[in-house]
Formats: sequence, C-alpha cells, structure tokens
Amino acid sequence: MNSTPFRSGYIAIIGRPNVGKSTLINRILGQKLCITSRRPQTTRHRILGIKTTDEGQFIYVDTPGMHSDGKKAMNRYMNRAAAASIDDVDVVLFVVEGLKWTEDDQRVLKRIQQDARSPVILVLNKADKLSDKSDLLPQIQELAPQYDFAAVVPISARKGMNTDVLEQEIAKLMPEGEMIFDEDQLTDRSSRFLAGEIVREKLFRYLGQELPYSLTVEIEQFEEEEGMYRIGAVVYVERSGQKSIVIGKKGEQLKLIGQDARLEMEQLFGCKVFLQIWVKVREGWSDNERMLRNLGYNDDL
Repeated sequence: MNSTPFRSGYIAIIGRPNVGKSTLINRILGQKLCITSRRPQTTRHRILGIKTTDEGQFIYVDTPGMHSDGKKAMNRYMNRAAAASIDDVDVVLFVVEGLKWTEDDQRVLKRIQQDARSPVILVLNKADKLSDKSDLLPQIQELAPQYDFAAVVPISARKGMNTDVLEQEIAKLMPEGEMIFDEDQLTDRSSRFLAGEIVREKLFRYLGQELPYSLTVEIEQFEEEEGMYRIGAVVYVERSGQKSIVIGKKGEQLKLIGQDARLEMEQLFGCKVFLQIWVKVREGWSDNERMLRNLGYNDDL
C-alpha cells in the first residue's frame, strides 16, 4: 500500500508573451494540448491541462502572456485572464527566458509581488541555448532578492531538459487532497474549443507577421456522424484585404491551412474529420467588448 499521501491542486504558469509557457505545459503533459507558435500572444485563453499520476493530480493553468500593450479590448482581456490566474492556485510558475529580461517581465514580477499568495517557483526557460549554465547566475542573483522564490529551476521546455526536476519541486509544494477531475481527463476545454484553437494555430504559422493578431476563429458546426466529425470553422478578419491574404491565390493558402488543421484534429480526436473553413470580415472585432464575448472571450472561462 502506498503510504505517500495523494496530492492535488492548481499550478498557474505565468510570464510575458513568448517565454515558452504553452510549450512547457505540452512537455509536462506528454502531449500537445496548447497551441504554440514563434509569435508572441499566441495563447489568448486560460486553459487547464491535467496530469494525473499515482502520486497526485496536477492541474496546470496555461495563461496568455502579460504585456504592456493594453490598447485594444483583446489585449485587456488577455491581461485580465493572466492576472486572474495568480489567485486561487496552489503554486505559481513564473517563467522567464534564460538571459533576457524585459519591461514586461518586470511587470509580471510586480504583479506577483502584489497578488501572489501561494509559493512561486522561478523557471528560467531556454537554458539549452547556453553553453555554460553558470551564465544564468547573474540573473538569478538579480532576481532572488526581489521575491522569496520557493525554488529556482533552469529548464528547456522545448527539449525537456530539467522538467522532471521542476515537477519534483511542484510536487513538494502541492497540498494533500482528493482527485478533482476524472483520472483520464486531459483538459477542462471542449473538443469544439480545441478544434478552433488548432485552426488558429495554423493561421499563426502560415501567415505574415501582423495578420494573425487581426483574426480569430469560431467553430459554427461540430457534429459527430458515423464515426467522423463534421466541423465548420469561420475565420474572422478585420478588413477585406486581410481576407484575400488568408485565402491566398486561387484558395491555395486556405487549402494548406485546412489540410494541416484537419490532420492534427484527426490525431487529437482519433477519428476522420471533415473540415470546412470560411473567411468573413468583421470590422473591429478585437476592440469590441461585446463582439469578443460573442466570440468566446469570456472572463469566467
């Protein structure tokens, strides 16, 4: 009989955009849940990733990157979603990039200093890029006096370096408790939501520098029939010129995006997928609070 008490709780992963939060959660879960791209602000929603072992159930909260650009309603929503995740969790992972420190990092640290009531682990990501790990020491010495971190762990989320050590540190801080979700559950999000995120990731990966920030995806149809999913997605852009870029010459761009998204959905859902994507113009959607709510950007999610 296992004498070690079962532990369960929530771990918020926070940091500025593009430090590797979603890559870290995917690595810990051992499969892809959160969409990733090289572009900042790919993550727009809070997403729970659930890892259940014999020792405990660890519920990771992936959050949008906190950033100072609060001009649009979309940016304000993302900052609220990230900030809210610091409350009511058992452990906070503050993810920063190895040797890079920015104003946005400082902003996140200030929020932690003000609001964090749980232990905070400082996670120095992208450490694989350093030939000498001692190069991290000056940054650690700079940050250590600014907050009483429960642990400092250098990792590489992309390569899996030291992530097992990070999980051990998290387990030490996790309270004893019952299982919160079913043991085979991976996330609190629906298949419909995940389908929309997959389409959005492909748009981020295929399109130019700025365009992805002007678009969003809504799943209008999600039906199961005869062992397959029939999915209809609408891509909303803000201007008609953007619509033609998404579709591409003779529809080739949209075709590639659709093929890529369909293959990933089939892998995730374990069945055949029939996917159709339409592109529509909805001017100013990213700066309209009501439109954002209609498109699923809700603070209570």
